[in-house]
Amino acid sequence: MSRTLYSASLAACLLGLAPSAAVAAGNIDRPEAVKLDPDYEAGKKAWDAKDWDGAIKSLTLAAQHDPNNADIQNLLGYSYRKKRNMDLAFKYYGRALELDPNHRGAHEYVGVAYLMVDDLPKAEEHLAALNKLCFLPCSEYRDLKQAVADYKQRKANPQQSERTNQSDPY
Repeated sequence: MSRTLYSASLAACLLGLAPSAAVAAGNIDRPEAVKLDPDYEAGKKAWDAKDWDGAIKSLTLAAQHDPNNADIQNLLGYSYRKKRNMDLAFKYYGRALELDPNHRGAHEYVGVAYLMVDDLPKAEEHLAALNKLCFLPCSEYRDLKQAVADYKQRKANPQQSERTNQSDPY
């Protein structure tokens, strides 16, 4: 790409004249996928409603139709995490990142999952990856950074953690 075209593209992005980086990186749901796959649509609706069993059922079917969709894999990982099935959560987050190593949502969510199993170093690895991926500050980086800070605070004050014991504080 010529330097002039690159500069113009960068300027357009910064001014909001081009699709967002999230769209370009494939880190948001693809509207065309919803129109094409009723299982994905049903899974996304269940996910939005926090119906984790319904989301898993429908998204698993959607993944059979589109096994290379990192967004579906990420949503499955999140759903399993919410059900406290960490082995499957890690499996699906891993698949999402295998398909799209720059998937910011998967980096954020797997980082949170690592905090839930008390693996701070792995969570911080994903925080570092997000720091590199986000040219400008992004919500995934901010959210995981806050989750790491909250985790450290809970570990430093275990009595307070007992009073606010939540199964998934993220």
